[in-house]
Parts: sequence; structure tokens; C-alpha cells
Amino acid sequence: MSMRIRVVDAFADRPFTGNPAGVCVLPAGAWPEAAWMQSVAAELQHAETAFVKPSPGGDAEWELRWFTPTIEVDLCGHATLATTHALLSDGLASGKVGFLTRSGVLTASVDDGWITLDFPVNRPVEAEAPAGLIAALGVEPVSVHSTGALTDVFVVLPDESALRALAPDLGQVKAINQRERNRGTIVTAPRTPASISCRGSSLRPPGSRRTRSVAARTPRWRRTGPSASDGTNWSDSRRPPEAVSSASPPSAIAST
Repeated sequence: MSMRIRVVDAFADRPFTGNPAGVCVLPAGAWPEAAWMQSVAAELQHAETAFVKPSPGGDAEWELRWFTPTIEVDLCGHATLATTHALLSDGLASGKVGFLTRSGVLTASVDDGWITLDFPVNRPVEAEAPAGLIAALGVEPVSVHSTGALTDVFVVLPDESALRALAPDLGQVKAINQRERNRGTIVTAPRTPASISCRGSSLRPPGSRRTRSVAARTPRWRRTGPSASDGTNWSDSRRPPEAVSSASPPSAIAST
């Protein structure tokens, strides 16, 4: 099977930064074998690779699936943003776009160069830490939470200094995640003034709220929501659709 596969950097102020995701726009028809999509994601080695194809009908125009290098997952925000950007760049979407996914129908609304993602609520619930996780993190948490169907473990530390001093045994954390069939472990702490710092083997907090970001808008920069580092996220919307290699020009954010 021969097709175009792109890498789109979400939340970036320049190429080769931000949160990259693979995007593969498939033709209409049946899905390829899951093993093939898993192999593509494993070769790309991004946190997620999105596969999207036209829907034969129903409540959504497109069907969308996400794969990490090892498993298929139920939900991914930045790869959905990347997919919407790719469809916009190809002239395949405008206005409100619906995606049929394993988490139900998700929508991306495009307005004046902005993309608004509408995702289902998934509230963390306090739970026991998986066996061995606290020792692997090397710190005593305030609380541990389950994210249900998202299969992330959400760990809260007492303060920002504890988070910045965190030195986990990532090999052990990975083994625990695999044993418990969790997608990842997120470690966070309150910060003053009120904001959140976040680190972990999974870089995605639970997809519990509507997310606003930047779509293909030329040629300006647009600000999105606050990040954990300096209070600013950016997305460069100036990728020329014809960019065809990872040696993209400085104004590009996606490559084939």
C-alpha cells in the first residue's frame, strides 16, 4: 500500500518542536489491517499516529483511529488537531468536522483560523496506586487517580518543588504501565499562582475539557492556551501544502 504520511507539529512556534503526530489520510472503503497501521505507528515512533478515512454515512464525515508505537488508543487530542489541520490543508474539510472514533463522535469546529476540539468529559477518580508505582516514582504522592477509559494514572504531588525534583525509574514505570495495561502515568502538582505543572511518561492530561488551538491560517501566528512551562503555546500555521520532506523550509510545520 502506497500513500502519503505526514508529521504535523501541534503547539509549536517553529518546525520540529511542539507535540508531533503522524497523520495518514486513507481512501474511502474498509480499514487496512490493524497490524499494518500498528507497524506504521511503530516505525514513525511518535506518541500517536492518526489514521483517517471518509465515513460511509451517519453522524460523522470521517472515521478516525489513533495508534501509539505499541497499541491502539481510544482518544488523543493533539493527533486529532493534527488530523484536522491536514484535512484543512488538503481542502477536504471546512467549518465543522465530525470524526467517528472509539470514544464516539468527536467534532472539530474551524472558525477564523482556529480549531476548537469538543471532547467527552472523563473526570479522574481517586484510586489506589498500582503496585510498585510509588517506589518507581521515588516520592510520596498526595493522591492517585484513575482516568477510566483513558487508562492513564494521574498522580498528584504536594508542590511544584517535589515535581521538579522528580527522578523516576522510567523503566519501572513503563513496566508497571504495561503490566496494568495503562496508557501512561501523569505526575502533576499545584503551582503558585494557580496553574498546573505536569510531567510523566504520558504527556497528555485526561481529555476532559474542550480544547482550543490553531488551524491552517496564513501567514500569522496565533496564541492558544497556556502551557506548563512559560504560559504560552503557539502553533505555526504557515506550512506550504506542497512541503514533501522532513527538510522542510523554516515556515513549515508538517512534512511528508
